[in-house]
Amino acid sequence: MPVEVQELPCREGHIGLLTLNEPGTLNALTEEMVNQAQQALAQWAEDSRICLVVLQGAGDRAFCAGGNIRALYPALTGDGDKAAPARFFAAEYRLDFTLHRFPKPVVGMAGGIVMGGGLGLLAACRYRLIYPNVTMAMPEISIGLFPDVGASWFLNRLPGRLGLFMGLTGARLNVADALRVGLADMVIEADQSSALLERLQEERWSGETAADDNRLFRLLNQLEALDYRTLAPGHLEQHEQTIARLSAGDELPAIVEKLGNSESTDPWWQACIHTLKTGCPVTAWLIWHQIQKGQQMSLKDVFRMELAMAEECTRRPDLAEGIRALLVDKDRSPEWSYASVAEVPQEVVERHFQPVWDDTTDPMMLDSL
Repeated sequence: MPVEVQELPCREGHIGLLTLNEPGTLNALTEEMVNQAQQALAQWAEDSRICLVVLQGAGDRAFCAGGNIRALYPALTGDGDKAAPARFFAAEYRLDFTLHRFPKPVVGMAGGIVMGGGLGLLAACRYRLIYPNVTMAMPEISIGLFPDVGASWFLNRLPGRLGLFMGLTGARLNVADALRVGLADMVIEADQSSALLERLQEERWSGETAADDNRLFRLLNQLEALDYRTLAPGHLEQHEQTIARLSAGDELPAIVEKLGNSESTDPWWQACIHTLKTGCPVTAWLIWHQIQKGQQMSLKDVFRMELAMAEECTRRPDLAEGIRALLVDKDRSPEWSYASVAEVPQEVVERHFQPVWDDTTDPMMLDSL
């Protein structure tokens, strides 16, 4: 099964264990996987036997590389089910919102690649445990999408303008970076995950959320601490002042120009700026506006806004072109609809922020959660 669903008995109560089980595709999410996970969570939310949920990915290469956008390419180019992209995004957003608002503690354990939709899943967990080999990023500017699945919420909670920088450059964060900016709560060795599950099964879970949450918090704090001095040095510690300085200002084209003209021999920084320079100009504007708008929004409104953005992206040519260049033809030479940020018309950007629901219809059925 693309998602392995297990119920693990404890001394009292049960653990619901969800394993994204497509290691060959780096556990990239398909509509089938999203629906399987959603169905399990819906059942567990009402099942008094299930006291907490653990979410993990199969294999050691990735927790989740995001949505399987390659699978959406035929529909985006008119050769497949034209309704599939909108259906996928609505289901994915509902799953992430369900995790954010799940009535029982949720533990995410993630290593390897945690990008796009994978970071959306982890960010939605109450407890976010990562392995030393983790790589986090929101690289959607490379495919003509935008940092979605609630990124307007969690990127806004990063210090300074780091959320904007991550979106514009697809910056890849390592384990030290993730801990530094609060995208994860603690780091454990990958081989500790099985032992942690066994330890959780030794507990008596009451089914009372507050009590179980406190018990889980104490248990996690008792784990053998990893010596953080052994972790790979972070990138952000070296560059965060530069990021803050170059990302300051009220005009996106000026910020993009400053970042593009920056000089550094650090390969990490050069990779970030290369992504910015070759990324989709429309996406840059979407990031700029979603970060600003998201500052004043509830989580539910963030998800509704982003769904509207995603659906408009499926109607425009840039997403299909980005997927083609990166994953189909793999020439890495996309021909975006506009050549630069300065050339993007305001009305093109504004169309992404028109709601796709009315007062009686919620595409994600969030009001039922």
